[in-house]
Amino acid sequence: MTVRRLAEQQPDSFEFTPENRAWCDAQISKYPLGRQASAVIPLLWKAQAQNNYWLPQKAIEKVADMLAMPYIRVLEIATFYSMFNLEPVGRHFVQLCGTTPCALRGANDIKAVLEKRIGEQRHVSADGKFAWLEVECLGACCNAPMVQINDDYFEDLTPELMEKLLDDLAAGRPVKTGSQIGRIGSEPEPGKSDTLTDATLYDGSVVGSWKTRFDEARVAEKLAAEKAAAEKAAAEAANKS
Repeated sequence: MTVRRLAEQQPDSFEFTPENRAWCDAQISKYPLGRQASAVIPLLWKAQAQNNYWLPQKAIEKVADMLAMPYIRVLEIATFYSMFNLEPVGRHFVQLCGTTPCALRGANDIKAVLEKRIGEQRHVSADGKFAWLEVECLGACCNAPMVQINDDYFEDLTPELMEKLLDDLAAGRPVKTGSQIGRIGSEPEPGKSDTLTDATLYDGSVVGSWKTRFDEARVAEKLAAEKAAAEKAAAEAANKS
């Protein structure tokens, strides 16, 4: 368990833009009278997005006032869910998936790029544009390794593609979300569309091989036990004679 606290340096005030206030009012209107607190998470999320993807104390209090909730109740929610950033994260907040599928597919190489380009985790770059954090599974295992930057996924990354992505974001150039190698959804990689035609996937030579190995191991154990019993009996007979 981690302890999540508000940033030491806080803005003096927070107000939703007119467009975002109208959006918030629409969310609140979805719930019956007396149940408006159910809108707390989407309102906090909108406040965070407006404030360069981090949630200051004044924004938490503003949401509480809008929903007639005690400040502590909204603070509990903001500090509980890791989707809410309680400190500045830069214009582009990079979340690197470090769970096993991504790790096996090169997440550590992507991590090295982030450390070189941005610095340590939770550190905002000198230009204020980037911060990064290693997180648990982001749910795009088929297209590993991947990162989430603000609200978008970037998948099938290599160190070179990650470098280019950071360059483009820093320069304000448009970037392509999703797979960075032209894959659509979670289809096979380009040039590897014959994956599911591999006969070993269906003839049992791979899928059922575990059972063959299991049976062979049991036979070997039985033979070893019989041999040990025979040697013990022979030894006992020799001692009696």
